[in-house]
Amino acid sequence: MIRALVVDDSSLVRRLLTEILEQADDIEVVGTAHDPYDAREKIKQLNPDVLTLDIEMPRMDGITFLRNLMRLRPMPVVMVSTLTAEGAQETIEALSLGAIDFVRKPRMDIAHGLESYAEEIVAKVRAAARAKISRSDQRAGKPRPQHPAAKISSSKVIAIGASTGGTIAIQQVLEEMPQTAPPILITQHMPPGFSAAFAQRLDGICEPSVCEARDGQRILPGHVYIAPGGEKHLELTRDGSRYSCRLRAGELVKRHRPSVEVLFDSMASVAGRHGIGVLLTGMGTDGAEALGRMRAAGAHTIAQDEASSVVWGMPGAAVKAGAAERVLPIGSIAGAIIQAASAASTSSGER
Repeated sequence: MIRALVVDDSSLVRRLLTEILEQADDIEVVGTAHDPYDAREKIKQLNPDVLTLDIEMPRMDGITFLRNLMRLRPMPVVMVSTLTAEGAQETIEALSLGAIDFVRKPRMDIAHGLESYAEEIVAKVRAAARAKISRSDQRAGKPRPQHPAAKISSSKVIAIGASTGGTIAIQQVLEEMPQTAPPILITQHMPPGFSAAFAQRLDGICEPSVCEARDGQRILPGHVYIAPGGEKHLELTRDGSRYSCRLRAGELVKRHRPSVEVLFDSMASVAGRHGIGVLLTGMGTDGAEALGRMRAAGAHTIAQDEASSVVWGMPGAAVKAGAAERVLPIGSIAGAIIQAASAASTSSGER
């Protein structure tokens, strides 16, 4: 049984989350807490496996509590966040601190809204219970490696896909990429309203410029383009020698929109051997089959290894299918990307 502790200042939300989670045969809500101080005592008494945590609470906000928790007693946490611009920024910060995932808390009609998310809440608590957690001070930044920018190919395009645990993994990769890196397209599973905040955060800490992708936007070296969450699929297109972003509406693919599968398939058909595909931590199988099609088209393909993945679903499926040319810990992936681009540069005579 997964032992869950629900932390929220609203008695209604505590009751609804308890009812939703206890409908699952493998989850037991061992307690609830109305603020972080109450939660601290309940954690000591009940030793839960997973915490659901609100952000706005009295006496101490959820971000401050999470920061202390991940430093002193790291454990799987699923945030329950209101879908607002401010809430998006705070939720992205929570993910950067080590929260496994988040669920949108509706602003109105909470009872009906949370019930509509019941399947998602249960799935994310289950995934969190299986996740690998590390202390926040163990994830502290290390010196950025210096990469010889002149050797990086101008013809390469990089595509990265991720889901659960992906915000931290993507940040770790991008923090090691130089400003002269090949263009990077990213599909990270997110609902509407959160990808812009994610891009803004990354843009402030990474050397390449990071933005939320726009339809028709030209793709340039030293830039990173993140798929808008929950709205449209992100694809790579080409007009002559120019690459561009394409955003298109469509059905869910592998239960997601945007889907990593769609991005990787466009990479296979448009970039071919000039592509580099990277599949990071995530629940499910999105992107695994298309990573194989990228490899068949001549692209370099990389999957995050099990030991460093929060959830080894998507990369694990790619490895089992033979789609990954290399299987690497998260700390080695940026170097492998640059090595692949540099190798292309050397073999093609670029200097």
